[in-house]
Amino acid sequence: MANAKPLTQNQPAPSRFNLVRLIAIVLLTLIVLVGLTILIIWLTIKPKKLVYSIDDAAVHNYVLSNSNHLNATYYFILRAYNPNKKVSIYYDKVDVVVLYDDETLSTGTIDPFYQPKRNATSFKLNLSSRDVSLPQQIARDMKVERSSGQIEMTVKLKARIRFKVGVWKSRHYGMRVTCAPIMVHYSYSSKGFQKISCDVDI
Repeated sequence: MANAKPLTQNQPAPSRFNLVRLIAIVLLTLIVLVGLTILIIWLTIKPKKLVYSIDDAAVHNYVLSNSNHLNATYYFILRAYNPNKKVSIYYDKVDVVVLYDDETLSTGTIDPFYQPKRNATSFKLNLSSRDVSLPQQIARDMKVERSSGQIEMTVKLKARIRFKVGVWKSRHYGMRVTCAPIMVHYSYSSKGFQKISCDVDI
């Protein structure tokens, strides 16, 4: 009678697929936990919308040639207010543009700055047009408005900002500010200037 050989079963080794799946689950769990933590912090502090306004404005040294080339200097007082009690803000980059009827007249920048909680910061913006060529219709409209002693302009800001709560700092966010319409006088004397509130989008 033949001897029976015992049957052996090989224990299956953990597959590579299962290991990858485990790592993916762990990473996903960490991401969800971090996201929930940030969301809870954000809801707890209840950040308020930033407030921007143009508090004063004037244009001087204005010359618009017969060939529709513009030279002028623009003066604005821009006020930035952070109404939050627990959130401060880093402004890492701020670009400014002055427009008339969607036509760019001048561009500039504001130096990076830090804005504490419940803080109001004002900036004196001095921007200029140097031999800027204008479309004929734009130049014609500007000449008509010049006779009234003031001109309707728009100031726009584009910024990269970060929020700070305690020691935590957020990633960068894009911020756009639009101030319009601004009735700008043709001198430094801005008697009767009406403060303009700006739209802020983050």
